[in-house]
Amino acid sequence: MRNIGGGLCALLLSALLPHPVLHAAGTCAELRMLALPNATVTSATLIDPATFTPPGGEPPETFRSLPAFCRVAATLKPSSDSDIKIEVWLPATGWNGKFQAVGNGAFNGTIGYGAMGEALGRGYATASTDTGHVGGGAAWALGHPEKVIDFGWRAVHEMTVTAKKIVASHYETAPRFSYFNGCSAGGRQAMKAAQRFPADFDGIIAGAPGLDWTSRAARAAQVAQVLERHESARLLAPQKQLLHRAVVQACDALDGMKDGLLADPGRCTFDPGVLQCTASNASGCLTPAQVDTARLIYSDARNPQSKREITGLARGSELGWTDLGWTDSARATGLDQFRFLVYGDPSWTIQKFNFESDIVRAEAADANTINALDPNLKPFIDGGGKLIQYHGWSDPQISPRNSTQYYSSVADTLGGADRIRNSYRLFMVPGMGHCRGGEGPNTFDVVAALETWVERGQAPNQIVASHATNGVVDRTRPLCPYPQVAVYKGSGSTDEAANFECRTP
Repeated sequence: MRNIGGGLCALLLSALLPHPVLHAAGTCAELRMLALPNATVTSATLIDPATFTPPGGEPPETFRSLPAFCRVAATLKPSSDSDIKIEVWLPATGWNGKFQAVGNGAFNGTIGYGAMGEALGRGYATASTDTGHVGGGAAWALGHPEKVIDFGWRAVHEMTVTAKKIVASHYETAPRFSYFNGCSAGGRQAMKAAQRFPADFDGIIAGAPGLDWTSRAARAAQVAQVLERHESARLLAPQKQLLHRAVVQACDALDGMKDGLLADPGRCTFDPGVLQCTASNASGCLTPAQVDTARLIYSDARNPQSKREITGLARGSELGWTDLGWTDSARATGLDQFRFLVYGDPSWTIQKFNFESDIVRAEAADANTINALDPNLKPFIDGGGKLIQYHGWSDPQISPRNSTQYYSSVADTLGGADRIRNSYRLFMVPGMGHCRGGEGPNTFDVVAALETWVERGQAPNQIVASHATNGVVDRTRPLCPYPQVAVYKGSGSTDEAANFECRTP
């Protein structure tokens, strides 16, 4: 629970003292009778994980080691057209006294059972929402502006307010700390919470956030339009592998060593034109049309009205591209954005897309409902909030430079990087794809790093990440607060984090 202003010191002192493990004051079933504003509890059931089969296809065995928990379902109706479903899971024993809300992906429409299980396994009371509709895609948005608001920001806020009341009722005490943890669309939700509801969470994790939702939709549509029209311009698996090898070969050593990873792809200026086929070399090369495709995917653009830069994908992300450019999810999300939220026309196709006019129309139609670009985090920071953002440099779905661009905009708005470093840190992950995976170290405990920062006042100067092959860890590397990068000290294995230090380039 956030302590503002003069109470911050007391909060930090309290965090350093041992806290007892807390237990429920009432039964799970009693929560069915809980009266809540704009909300109705529809069920409250004590769950034995040994027999629990979660909806949505999550593997039941992943829940077997969890503690018994009270599973509460509720429906929230903050507007006349709202129908927001949430679940709140409350540990039957061993509650750590804290609350963690978890995010979703794409256009959501489902409860994040897997993420809730991870939070519950750490002892948290946890909550998730379907954001006000059922199933993927955005057809639900047609003719339902209130549901668009629910998806954009209201569902997460209403879920958080309601979940905290359920927690407090069940344990007869409010959570000591409240956190949000999400990646991709969940990262967008995280940033929206920091921007719009700065008192909702003490700490926020925003992974690979879809901050610039409308521009990502436009770039994915732009590339797909070209490749739908010109099949010969598509980069298939052999061409993507060729391009990726060439990028790594050209830019790997820019960070001072060759390890197959690009520590800072922003320094890589590799031009795919060097791979263009010639009369004497017609194999193991790219056609002129394929070179143009690669350049288009890498390229930046600008909103012709606002002049805001719209970033392309980073060099090093090639192995994650699809035959139609950006990922299938990015393309499908972009198509639905224009069909249902911009034009209100289910028959709209990518072939009707016009970048110069449609990017302007999309941003105007959104009106800061879904986009999470507001750089003024002063209320969140002044309230004592802590924000950790992370993004894989090889992300083929959401441009990693969206994250560096946003971080810089916050620093510029609030008076420089030194003014925000005690509250907001960005960690860029070399070789990692979208939220996870990839060739680089891609497994790291950002929850523990945030807990230590919020509860003990120790900011993360680095987060150690690992990479495993067939379940065996074969590389560790420190992730550094942007703009710092991990620099090899000059001795010892380059696969061991201890042999690196974080430095500003």
